[in-house]
Amino acid sequence: MRLFPNPDFDEEAAKKWDSTRYYNDPSYYLSKDLVKPYRVGMSCGFCHVGPNPVKPPQDPEHPEWKNLSSNVGAQYFWLDRIFAWEADESSFPYQIFHTSRPGALDTSLISSDYINNPRTMNAIYQLGPRLKMAKRWGHETLSDGNLNNRQFNDYIKNGPLTTFFEPPNTVWTPHVLKDGADSVGAIGALNRVFLNIGLFSEEWLLHFKPLTGGKAITPIQIAAARHNSAYWEATEAQTPNMALFFLKTTAPHKLKDAPGGEAYLTEDAAQLTRGKIVFAERCARCHSSKLPTPAVGLDPRGCTGSGYLACWNKYWQWTKTDEFKREMKKIVLADDFIENNFLSTDMRIPVTLLETNACSPLATNAIAGNIWDDFSSQSYKDLPSVGSISVHHPITGEPRTYTMPAGGVGYTRVPSLVSLWSTAPFFVNNSLGRFDPSPSVEARMQSFQQSIEQLLWPEKRERDPILGDKVPGVIDRTTARSYLRIPKGYLPDFLQGILELEEKILPDVQLLPSLFTENGIEIGPIPKGTPVNLLTNLNVYPDEAGVIDRFLHKKKLVRSLIKIKRAFKAIPRDATDEEARKVLRERDVVESLLELSKCPDFVVNRGHYFGTDRLQNEENEPGLSDEDKRALITFLHTF
Repeated sequence: MRLFPNPDFDEEAAKKWDSTRYYNDPSYYLSKDLVKPYRVGMSCGFCHVGPNPVKPPQDPEHPEWKNLSSNVGAQYFWLDRIFAWEADESSFPYQIFHTSRPGALDTSLISSDYINNPRTMNAIYQLGPRLKMAKRWGHETLSDGNLNNRQFNDYIKNGPLTTFFEPPNTVWTPHVLKDGADSVGAIGALNRVFLNIGLFSEEWLLHFKPLTGGKAITPIQIAAARHNSAYWEATEAQTPNMALFFLKTTAPHKLKDAPGGEAYLTEDAAQLTRGKIVFAERCARCHSSKLPTPAVGLDPRGCTGSGYLACWNKYWQWTKTDEFKREMKKIVLADDFIENNFLSTDMRIPVTLLETNACSPLATNAIAGNIWDDFSSQSYKDLPSVGSISVHHPITGEPRTYTMPAGGVGYTRVPSLVSLWSTAPFFVNNSLGRFDPSPSVEARMQSFQQSIEQLLWPEKRERDPILGDKVPGVIDRTTARSYLRIPKGYLPDFLQGILELEEKILPDVQLLPSLFTENGIEIGPIPKGTPVNLLTNLNVYPDEAGVIDRFLHKKKLVRSLIKIKRAFKAIPRDATDEEARKVLRERDVVESLLELSKCPDFVVNRGHYFGTDRLQNEENEPGLSDEDKRALITFLHTF
């Protein structure tokens, strides 16, 4: 991160600047009118540089350049230590950041989609094979503003990189974002990142209210950036060089090349062969960019837009046939199977099949009319609903049905297994397995072993300390009694008039307790053990709603906030956490929050039951034996 002069730091701002108060006086540094002398610039490396798995530093606190890699993702990035440096457990924002496990953060934190979504920072491996895979499964259709994205053809006039765009509106593209929303081409996907980390922020911040939300989100337009920002033009001109850089630098980090890595590789040829066969029959259909030719009638071009789900279902059924497994085994058993293999199809998998936490595939930044509208394809926006999933009540554990919306959400892009040994813990939120802060090969392998066992033996996964077996995993809960405190100037506009709204909406109730303290809003005490996402996933401003629906939503939201505040005020100061939870239950606070939740799925480490007996609706695929699972693990070591 770097500091740059702030052009808004004029003479008047300089007179008001007090660096001592800035570090010590909350009333000063929390003021929305404070103008700082600098702006903060964030580089790609802030989230993507990390210790090189095959060249680990002897002293992690003092690595040399050779010990770092620009492609692995910041696996040792601890969000709560960076953004909540005081480590104040009584602060609910600290509790939010604490749900981001090391190596994960919510990239929609600033342009809020009202879902707490900590996700891993992607490692960038095998871009060449990934682009090749895009020619098969990455067909997308562009329209409107997303046609303004640059393509390789704008910079390169001949060669293979010119084959990924066909005028006027067809592109073949890899998908890097967890939900596959970056669907306008590799160049456009890279350019979007720079906007998200501060490029042309003067315009970007006009389209939403940072962090808290509460106003309509509108798309930032490429046309406006190209017309008004020299920074955008300079960055856009250099992006092709970054793509070429990744083509050269994204080779795998293999365990055999790491110090001491050979000791973890099996010498049992029979076990390794068995592991390859298991991988071919159960895993390769999603985790290989080398696949048999699809059966007749399965057209990859059909796997796009409104026809995607039907096409995907045909593909999935084909992968369970003897024909597919026979041909896949030939491919996996070949000596060069791993070479130039992205170890993913890059396809979008419906969450109904994955059964993983639904909050990531429910992210809405890229849907029609939202902030990244210009950076997601029309075919992404045309994706159909995947159907209904089962979620669990965060207090009782009761299963409930939730219908996933259409319009792009509901899918997860298949992650690559390249260098799998070095990337544990697993899942999009790093919730599967134990994080080890050491970047040594031994520590990585210990973390890998625990994580892969939790993947293949779900009974080994972390359980919820309160609900236990009533839910299929763990719920992120507050670690101490806490309070949600938001300075008044940072509240959504309509909440700043809360006193007037209270009188208009509930005229029959007098002397309502105000949501506001002198300095802003304070909600609490929030008892220890409260599901964090019960509060963070509150849908403050609904997507794609008309004027009347938005008014009704605001009315419902204000009613709920008043109910919540009254409930918290009813908690005695000396109440225990259990007594506080009882008050909230009796006053129906949880149901009010669930009614307004944008993602009512709270179990973070559930799903991906492939190869186990827990996979639903797959009657022809019984779970693997323990011997087959162990053989599979020996093969995964070679990735």
